[in-house]
Amino acid sequence: MRRFIRGFLLFALGGLFGVAAGFAAGIWFFPYIFPLEPVNHVLTQEEAQAQVVAEGTFIHANPRDPIHWGKGSVSVYKNMIYLKPDFEVGPGPDYRVLLVPKSGIKTNADVREVLSKSADLGQIQAFKGGQRYAIPANINLADYQSVVIWCRQFGALISPATLEKK
Repeated sequence: MRRFIRGFLLFALGGLFGVAAGFAAGIWFFPYIFPLEPVNHVLTQEEAQAQVVAEGTFIHANPRDPIHWGKGSVSVYKNMIYLKPDFEVGPGPDYRVLLVPKSGIKTNADVREVLSKSADLGQIQAFKGGQRYAIPANINLADYQSVVIWCRQFGALISPATLEKK
């Protein structure tokens, strides 16, 4: 009987480990298996002539983290955020574009500190390429100093861009 119980426990433990490993692998590989299609929204002539309010460059906030990275540039207009065609981030789930009332963002804690005051502009449209995000009319751009790509599912900073006012 003891032998049966020990065998059952080992079987259950192996099954639990297998499920956990499979779940982790699924989360890791999902963005690579089902990636968002690259986009390249180009500004219309009217949009391109609008005044740029601020600009910034996305950085790899933690170079020791090979998963959460970003690069490229962003322009802020009166009613729109434009991630330029050189924009790119490492793939992952539930990435959001946030306007954040703090500059010099470098860590998850920096974002969490101001998350309740941040403006969520929506889910990222693609991991690469030019993208537009509407800024709601009730947003005062003077209150925001950064654009951040944030993973809502895991509460992780992907890439911040501190804005320079024009």
